[in-house]
Amino acid sequence: MASDDQIEDQPTTRDEGRPAFADRVFASALGALELLSIYLGDRLGWYRALAEAGPLDAPTLAERTGTQERYAREWLEQQAVYGILAVDGTGVRDTDAAAPARRFSLPAEHADALVNRDSLEYVAPLGRFVAAVGAQLGPLLEAYRSGGGVSWAQLGDDARDAQGDINRPWFLQKLGQALEGVPEVHDALSRHGARIADVGMGHGWSSIALAQAYPNARVEGFDVDAESVAAARRHADEAGVGDRVRFHQVAGEGMPQEGVFDAAFVFEALHDMPFPVDVLGSIKRAVKPDGEVVIMDEAVADTFAPDGDEVERAMYGYSVFVCLPDSLSTPGSVGTGTVMRQSTLERYAREAGFAGAEVLPIEGFAAFRFSRLVR
Repeated sequence: MASDDQIEDQPTTRDEGRPAFADRVFASALGALELLSIYLGDRLGWYRALAEAGPLDAPTLAERTGTQERYAREWLEQQAVYGILAVDGTGVRDTDAAAPARRFSLPAEHADALVNRDSLEYVAPLGRFVAAVGAQLGPLLEAYRSGGGVSWAQLGDDARDAQGDINRPWFLQKLGQALEGVPEVHDALSRHGARIADVGMGHGWSSIALAQAYPNARVEGFDVDAESVAAARRHADEAGVGDRVRFHQVAGEGMPQEGVFDAAFVFEALHDMPFPVDVLGSIKRAVKPDGEVVIMDEAVADTFAPDGDEVERAMYGYSVFVCLPDSLSTPGSVGTGTVMRQSTLERYAREAGFAGAEVLPIEGFAAFRFSRLVR
């Protein structure tokens, strides 16, 4: 019989990578639950109430937000355990009898990410994306089995609002400055009475940013989604540029005009389109011969590799659950997916009649890459 020392020295046949991977999956589960809890705090107004009037106890938070105290208390404690909220004062470890009196606060650095819609660090909308996907897991499973897809319209307001809100501060604060640094594009936008097309504008924040950066220009946004068009019109009026920004609901092929625009943009939308070459072709016809066409899309790697960075992993995640199913919800779609490599954009551009696409020297604009289509 072997001694205890001999037994300890013997190699094990257990897969040493399995416990680490199990830990990784468990950590992912915690992250998913955290995002869903952020969704609750975002949509129920709990974070905003804490930011504006905290520290608050559960009864006061529930009263301020028109919600139920018992749920509010459980959520507050969960948020504290997750390190999102701080527990104010004494009694942190009191018995359950003292639980209703515990007061919780939202740290300033967390409020910037969860409440401040103007902050470039605003990430609360990510919870809405996860919730929107979760609500459509049944249809997604069916699409993966038998074909078809799940459209943006099916994903609903949570997805629409998330897309608009997470891009909003980047467009409003950074877009004009970014385009000013590209002389040929800036010159086209600065023409007297310039007309600018924003194709796939969603909630309209990119169109509004263009109008604010170039006050002598008129901007026209185009989108297939009626709800997005309505939201964009409301946002433009609230921003005070409704007299210079117009929005149109169009079919999937793009714009009906020919030779009227000085510049056209597609911001983070081309990869969603079922027929991107047709759209680029209509843009080419709609823009003047001396006009500019710029595509902003995800800054994924040039080629596939299994050791992708965080941007690559995030974009594949969006593609699996949102962008590819949306594109494939249209029969005959090319099914680009979120991970549109630069070579794919260049191929689409050539097939649409452009000479190619060149990457513009715009860096640090979230996880996006800007490309100018060459005539």
